[in-house]
Parts: sequence; C-alpha cells; structure tokens
Amino acid sequence: MTSTNQQAVVHGDVVIVGTGHGGAQAAIALRQHGHEGSIVMIGRDDAPPYERPPLSKEYLAGDKGFERIMIRPEKFWAEKNIDLRLGAAVTAIDPARRTLTLSDGARVTYRKLIWSGGGDPRRLPVPGAVLPGVFYVRDKRDADAMMQALADGARRAVVIGGGYIGLEAAAVLRKLGCEVVLVEMLPRLLARVAGEALSDFYAAEHRRQGVDIRLSTGVHSVLGEAAGRVTGVRLDTGEEVPCDMVIVGIGIVPAVAPLIAAGAAGSNGVDVDFCCRTTLDDVYAIGDCAAHANPYAGNAVIRLESVQNAHDMANTVARAIMGEKEAYNALPWFWSNQYDLKLQTAGLSLGYDQTILRGDPESRKFTVVYLRNGVPIAFDCVGTMKDYVQARKLLESGCGRIDPALLADPEVALKDLM
Repeated sequence: MTSTNQQAVVHGDVVIVGTGHGGAQAAIALRQHGHEGSIVMIGRDDAPPYERPPLSKEYLAGDKGFERIMIRPEKFWAEKNIDLRLGAAVTAIDPARRTLTLSDGARVTYRKLIWSGGGDPRRLPVPGAVLPGVFYVRDKRDADAMMQALADGARRAVVIGGGYIGLEAAAVLRKLGCEVVLVEMLPRLLARVAGEALSDFYAAEHRRQGVDIRLSTGVHSVLGEAAGRVTGVRLDTGEEVPCDMVIVGIGIVPAVAPLIAAGAAGSNGVDVDFCCRTTLDDVYAIGDCAAHANPYAGNAVIRLESVQNAHDMANTVARAIMGEKEAYNALPWFWSNQYDLKLQTAGLSLGYDQTILRGDPESRKFTVVYLRNGVPIAFDCVGTMKDYVQARKLLESGCGRIDPALLADPEVALKDLM
C-alpha cells in the first residue's frame, strides 16, 4: 500500500476511483483478463477494499469482524501490483490532460479512468440533523461510530426510512436489545421497490419483533441536549420520540460531481453507454452512480444500487479495456437479511401491473411474482431459494406469458415453465 505524497504526480495505465465492490472487481478483472500495465485505485476510505452490505447487517451486529468482510486479504493488492491510494477523494478531473486532483493535493494521471464512486447518503433536511448521535450508513467509519454509541449505552433508536437499509438496521438493533421506532413518510415499507404483499409481510414481521413502525409520518426536527447530543426526534404530528441515537436511511446521492464538472453527461448520476463509457474520452463509470439503459427495465435509463450491478459492470469495463466490447446485459438481483429471514430478488419490478402470491406468507416462505402485460419481470423470494435460482433462469430465458394459475402454485417448479 502506497502512502500519498502531496508533491508527487502518480501515473496509472488504468486509474480506478472507488474501492468498493465495483472498483475492486474492476482491478481484479483487469488482471484476470491479462492487463499488465499499472493500476491505481483511489478511495476515500482509509481501509482496503471491503464489502458494504454487511455494514448494516452482520458487521453492525458484531457477527462478522472486519477481516471477514474484506474483499481480498490486504496483501492481495500488493501481490497483484495494484497501488491503493487510500484516504483521499478526487476533487477535480482535467479530461484534456487526463489528470485527477486529489483532496490531499496529489495529482494522478491516467490512460483509462474507471469511476466507481458510488453515492453519498442523502442527508436529512431538518433542524438538528447534524447533532452527534445522528448516523448514516456508507462506510466502515459510520458503522464503527454506531457500534461505539451502542457500547456507550445507547438503547433507544429512531430509524428514519423504511427501505432496506432502515429495515436491516432496525433488525440488528432489536437483536442487540434496543428499543426501535421506525419512521417512514410513505404509506408502506419498501414502497419504492416492492409490492404490497412484501411490504405488509415485513411490516408485520418487524412489529412482531418489537419495532414501533410509524407510516405516513415525517420528521420535523431532531432534538438535542445542551451539550449537543441527540435526545429525541419530533415527528410532523408534533409527537416527540425520545432516543439516544438516530439512523437515517433515505437513499443516496450519486457521487459524480467531479465527472459532471469535467463535462460528462448526466442528471441522475452519470450517463454511460452499453460498455459503461461516459461521454468523456476513455472514462468509464460503473455501479450505483452509472445511469444506463437496462434491458430488464425495457431499456429505460436507470441506476441500480446493488452489488450485482457494480460487479457485472466492472467485468464489462475490464473486457472493453482489453478489447472485448460486449454490451452490459446482466440480470439484476438483490438480497436482504432481516432477523432469520432471507429475501432474494431476481429482476426489476419497475412498471409491474399485476402480482401473484406463490405460497403462504404465514409460513414465512413464499414468493411474490411481478408481471407486466402477463409476462413475469421480477420475483421476490422469502426463504424460497429454489424459486430464486429457477426464477433467475426463467427471466434470463426471456420467457413470455405464463398461466397465472401455474405461477401461483408452489408445487409447480418454475423451471418447468420455461
């Protein structure tokens, strides 16, 4: 691992910005595809590349130490001659000179640039949101700070946001013995990513586990004591909820400001083509921040915030740099662990007009099928691994209309419907 010298100008044949899943996989794939030139990875984190999803799950719960969430052992990067430059952010890009300026004053030049900057947590826009004790979940430092607050005695938490980050954090906090109030301004949990059947199931499960869920409720302000630490949250109903910590999970803002300032096209993230190229010469973008036409969304231009997307885009870019240009065409998939439940999603439910329930939610093992014009487009599988595996193959096969009665019958294997 190389320490940064403010006066140095470092050159990378390929420079990768971001040390999460996408950036790490891009470096790994380049070496696997025979790239022998220099690779420089730049990351805001002080730690070598590690997995982000466990931060709100196993790592926060203390079930996995940091070594177990590292993408590769630390020595791997040196062995592969990959220069990690950590603890520094890119503040500016000069595409004409192919030069990056870092927050510590260093400059890095590139032949090819891969931007895997991910996103920054969307900040809570209310008074008191910057008080000590208000946490977001982006990196190890955030999770470590929450763990320290818990170690210091925090036992009452307000979680703001009923998406996956908020629900996963709520599940961990309940496991650790905390009182949890979860606030969601929409009428149901997971409203942006799932149908009512799944929303209702997870709401019932979290309530059964002791989470106090407040739907259709906003936050007016965060309250603090004279010394400045959080003491509660005032809801838009006027009610004050006392707490020792607040966890905010209300989405991300794509971290692409230097790219856009340098002239790259993009409004929601940065626009990329079928090989993940931006509109800047020899500059690629992958992962959460890359807006692309996705074949599983009817070629609508979307961003996907998932490990799968970052990983598969990284492979697409590595092949393109090595002269093998293949269009990004990977089936989206996601997962979420809450309590003893494992949710696995295949496909994208965007624009669905019908849902079919396969199995009984009371059994805590069931699948929700999403259809558009009679064609399955996505599956949410709770505790049904076989359905998930077969659903992926079904969607990848480009299936057409399927008899709803067959889809609804859990005794009919999805593989037999291809």
